[in-house]
Formats: sequence, C-alpha cells, structure tokens
Amino acid sequence: MKDRQPPSAIGFAIIGCGLIGRRRAAALNGARLLYACDVDPSRAADLARLTPGCQAVTDFASALRDPAVGAVIVATPNSSLAPVSLAAVRAGRHVLVEKPGAFTAAQLEDVQSAAALSGAKVRIGYNHRFHPALKKARELVDSGALGPLMFLRGRYGHGGRKGYDREWRADPKLSGGGELIDQGVHLIDLAGWFLGEFTIVDGHCATFFWDMPVEDNAFLSLRTGAGQTAWLHASCTEWKNMFSLEIYGRDGKVAIEGLGGSYGPERLTFYKMLPQMGPPETTVWEFPAGDASWSLETAAFIDDIRLGREPSPGLSEGIRTLEIVGQIYRKTKARKAEIGKS
Repeated sequence: MKDRQPPSAIGFAIIGCGLIGRRRAAALNGARLLYACDVDPSRAADLARLTPGCQAVTDFASALRDPAVGAVIVATPNSSLAPVSLAAVRAGRHVLVEKPGAFTAAQLEDVQSAAALSGAKVRIGYNHRFHPALKKARELVDSGALGPLMFLRGRYGHGGRKGYDREWRADPKLSGGGELIDQGVHLIDLAGWFLGEFTIVDGHCATFFWDMPVEDNAFLSLRTGAGQTAWLHASCTEWKNMFSLEIYGRDGKVAIEGLGGSYGPERLTFYKMLPQMGPPETTVWEFPAGDASWSLETAAFIDDIRLGREPSPGLSEGIRTLEIVGQIYRKTKARKAEIGKS
C-alpha cells in the first residue's frame, strides 16, 4: 500500500470555472488549487482570487505542463469533458471529470486506453452516490436487510427556468443530448450500482414542452441478466424539483425522497416485511444537514490517488452508462424514422 500523503501534497487544476467548477473548488478538502482555467478569463480570475497562490489561465495545456499539478478536475460543458480528460491522462495527471464524462462510450474508451498507459486514475463525478440517504441505502442492501433485490423505480427532474431552451444544455453540439444525458445518467448510474449490469435496454426520449432540439423527458426500462428491472424517468418538465428512488427486495424496500435544497428534505424510509406480512415495520432516517456529497467524492478521489486504487465509479462504470444512453438515443431516432415513413 502506498504511503498516505496529506491532501495538501496534491496540486490541483480546475478546468471549467462555472457553477460546478466553483462547487468543486469549495470541496477540495485542503488540497492545493494551483490553477483555475476557463475560456472566459473573468470566470477564471473570479475563482482564482478565492484561493491564495492560484493562477487564472485560459489555456488548460499550460496547467498540464506544470509538474506541480498532480490532478485536474474537469467541469466544462459536456462537449469538452472527454477531450480535456484525454489530454490530462496523456500528460499523466489524475482526473475527476464531471458526469457524464463524454458524449459517447467510445470517447471514454479512448480515455480509458490512455489512462492504462500513463497510470492515471480517473473518477467520474457521480456525486449522488455520496448523498447520505444513498449511502444508507447501500448499507442496508449490503447488510441483506432487503433480501435479494427484485426491481427499482427512479424519478428525477426539474422544471427548467425561463430561457432554459436557449442555454448550452439545449444545444446538442455542447451537451450531446438533453435530459437523459443530463440528470438521467445519475439514475442509470445509481440503478447499476444497486442492480448490476443491464443486458436488456429499452426506452425512448421525447420533447414535450421546451422549444429545443434535445429531449426534455426520457423513459427507460433496463433489465439485468437475472431479470432485475429498473424503471427510470428523467424530466425537465417536472415543474417542482424532485428526486425519488425506490429499491425493492423480497424482504423489504427502501424509498429515498429528496436531495436537500430545492429538491426537498433528504429522507430514507425502510419498510421491513414481517413474517406474517401485512403492514411492514417502518424506520425513517432524515438528513437535514447540507450537501456534503461533493466533499466526500473529492476525498474519495484523493484516496484513489494516495492508495493507487481504481476509482468507483470510474471509467468502466461511465462507459456502461453512456452505452445505455447511446442505445436509447439510437432507438428513439429509429422510431422517429419509422413514424416518418408511415
């Protein structure tokens, strides 16, 4: 096992200084932020001035040339996630890249090949795994409290805002898609985390409300080789922000509601089946503290580097998630073509 270095021993660069980049900077857990990089020099400067000794740059390659930079956090729009990550791992830098990590699974496979050559560790930023209710659910599942898992239901959505259909997420050249590749990938990642690999993928995307060339709703039905099923719905026509994940086992169920903030209080309810069946024994956990998932995820990434361990979720999980996204987009396109012929 490698010696555990303090977080301050790792020099970081953040590439992409928007909302997520600033959130990532606030969650560095004492690590040194050496560079703030953004194509907008004012955004880079705004983030850099929050950290003594941090330089603002517009060319991320200049940060990669500095040997003091051991790791980078990539928080750009989706179109730049894979190219920047690829350049970073080729330079031997460890990478925490914001979800979904790329437009396609093939792009992440390129990053994976380069990381295998350079020894770089790459973590995909699926921070929802670090929310307390999700961590508690993982603990209950691993303890056997639910028994063998059967299926899960997940819903995740928001209502957008005025002008949402003119933001970068509505531009497929920048986003790679709509709600499926935005919030939907969180649901796919969580479903796979609990149920395993999905061998049968079905579903479709639709644009019901927003005037944009990408979907505002995605509906998925995923099945494992053993027949366990995940029904998922991601929507930006939800109007009231919401998150819901229900995991069903033969001996019980957990229901997670909310993520804090505008998504409502984070809560987990465990329903334990009794021998006589009937009304279950019910236990509720509430998590009123602020969102520490970003900080916990960064700490896990730093441990990945210190211990030389493979990140989870890492490139393999990110590739599987984007394979599902790609299948749903292709199925949707094919069905639209069939309708057009009729």
